[in-house]
Amino acid sequence: MGTLITGLLLAGAVALAIRSMVRDKKRGKSLQCGADCSHCSGHCH
Repeated sequence: MGTLITGLLLAGAVALAIRSMVRDKKRGKSLQCGADCSHCSGHCH
């Protein structure tokens, strides 16, 4: 039972992280460009 709960918590944390990355990408932010693609030299598009 403990393994199941731990697995569900881990899966939830991973889902939230992926959701955050997708939202940031849609807003034009990227880790590769210092989270601001307006200053990027074309790597984000």
